[in-house]
Amino acid sequence: MATLQDYRDERLRKLDELKQLGINPYPATSNRTHNAGTILGDFDTLEGENVVVAGRIMGIRKFGKLAFIVLRDMSGSIQLFLHAPDVAELDVASGILGMKELPLLDTGDFIEATGKVIKTKTGEISVGVSSLRLLTKSLRPMPTELTNKEERFRRRYIDMNVNQEVRERFIRRSKFWQATRDFLNENGFIEVNVPVLEHTTGGADANPFVTHMDALDQDFYLRISHELPLKRLLGAGFEKVYDLGPRFRNENYSDEHLPEHIAMEWYWGYASWRDGMKFQEKLFTHVLEKAFGTLQFTLQGVDVDMSKEWEVWDYATVIKERYGIDVYESSLDEVKKALTDNNLEVEQTENRSRGIDKLWKNIRKDVVGPVWLINTPKFISPLAKSNPEDERVVERFQAVIAGSELSNGFSELNDPIDQLNRFVEQQNMRDAGDEEAMMLDIDYVEMLEYGMPPACGLGFSERVFWIFEGVTAREGVPFPQLRTEYDATTRDIYPEVSL
Repeated sequence: MATLQDYRDERLRKLDELKQLGINPYPATSNRTHNAGTILGDFDTLEGENVVVAGRIMGIRKFGKLAFIVLRDMSGSIQLFLHAPDVAELDVASGILGMKELPLLDTGDFIEATGKVIKTKTGEISVGVSSLRLLTKSLRPMPTELTNKEERFRRRYIDMNVNQEVRERFIRRSKFWQATRDFLNENGFIEVNVPVLEHTTGGADANPFVTHMDALDQDFYLRISHELPLKRLLGAGFEKVYDLGPRFRNENYSDEHLPEHIAMEWYWGYASWRDGMKFQEKLFTHVLEKAFGTLQFTLQGVDVDMSKEWEVWDYATVIKERYGIDVYESSLDEVKKALTDNNLEVEQTENRSRGIDKLWKNIRKDVVGPVWLINTPKFISPLAKSNPEDERVVERFQAVIAGSELSNGFSELNDPIDQLNRFVEQQNMRDAGDEEAMMLDIDYVEMLEYGMPPACGLGFSERVFWIFEGVTAREGVPFPQLRTEYDATTRDIYPEVSL
């Protein structure tokens, strides 16, 4: 049985023969005028017109003076019909290949074909080729199927060729984020890109990545959130601002979490958290319709209707009904017992806030939604403003759908003294061993002392897309990180490279 190296050696031989003929196997330009989808969809208008198409060869058949090539581009596939008397012969100066040179082509090669739009005797819409150019000579055959998950993740460029539904997924992902931008822009928000490298990182409970900047000879953190720089912009005079881009959390992989992922956060000066809830519902509706074309989903075996009115759940009430625990008065031992009774992890450094949050997440996994979770205890939300009706809770609203928290919003805390006290409490937790507790950011406190208007803010990550797409986190990004590995074939093919 021929091996990958055997196929590659044969293609290298063809590559050398093309070069000996004087053909450049990797020219810099193409003269394409139409794509396959346009020709197939507008045949009545284009029939008889001269077109130039380009794409990857998916199949070649040759029968004497006739040949058929299946050409695929981003828009679809079209047949090339070659009749020897009608096809130009080899022309090195123009890079044109004749019928005699067809054996030097392989599936996977990229070519350009010029000819008239026709319909063959069998009724198939085709391009009757008058000239053919090689655009790229491929050295490895594209497999006809790829199902191994590890291999798919390592070579997504193959995965998206073989499993075209994977490529379609990332078109929807692009539409998802474009629709997000469009909605925010249309509602007066301004996109401002804030730094990825931060002296002090914050805005979430997460363990950061650390790097070193040689120019300043100082360690920096990769941001875990967009929050604090964006709220500095509120202090700078912006009233509606957002950023959309990567954030980094040095945690383990899961079906819903990746250490690197795309997220968006918006901040709206002079708006209340109730304003933010209504606005976010409209944003979700707009984005889901644009990306998926529907508001009716089946997610993890349950039907979710995103067009219906959202339910509103009170945090303390939900915990009390499920576990019999008073969120505000319970002891750490009571929280630990509830964790143990529900087969949840109890860590050596467990604290009340982290333990109660685990109890909520155990409830959350069974929520269908859409639900807004409100009235989160203040000790769990160090950056949110207290509710004037109950100082024990904050004005926070979390979207919960299909068992996942899909957005997190607050009335933003703008009292510098209150903020400093909460930061100190978080820093003490961090010093006691909680690596996910927030760092004390004194520069941010100083900004608040100059003044920041009342505001509402909300963030969500591409987990929203993954959930509605119905895929895991790694399936939902084009190039998931994996431990570096090189197979034996790769080592054999590149013996001169140290791998």
